Amino acid sequence: MAAHPQPPAFGSAAKTAEADQLLALVLASLDEDSAEDIVHIPLAGKSQEADHMVIASGRSSRHVSALAEKLAERVKREAGVLPRSEGREVADWVLIDAGDVIVHIFRPEVREFYQLEKMWMTPADRTARSA
Repeated sequence: MAAHPQPPAFGSAAKTAEADQLLALVLASLDEDSAEDIVHIPLAGKSQEADHMVIASGRSSRHVSALAEKLAERVKREAGVLPRSEGREVADWVLIDAGDVIVHIFRPEVREFYQLEKMWMTPADRTARSA
């Protein structure tokens, strides 16, 4: 009997590598476009929806919208992922779902109000961030 190849297991090394590459693209894009206070939160073991969450701020609604637009274009062009987004009309808080990476881009005062990091970061994450 010939052995049949098995599909990659959920959480396989290939999937993890793809998620890490997508994360690197997202972080580089936000940095290149002058996003502020960029925070990465690993979601492994916390959520089945994505492997990574990135939270960043733009200086104004216009900056938030531009960050989101450029990020979506780069993810589509360079990773072949068609991200979904919400909130670009008002651009106080834009959510970009790129599959393995979820990105939240806020105006600073909106980010402070919602304090999304506090919901997702463990005490160890907070310690690592402040180091």
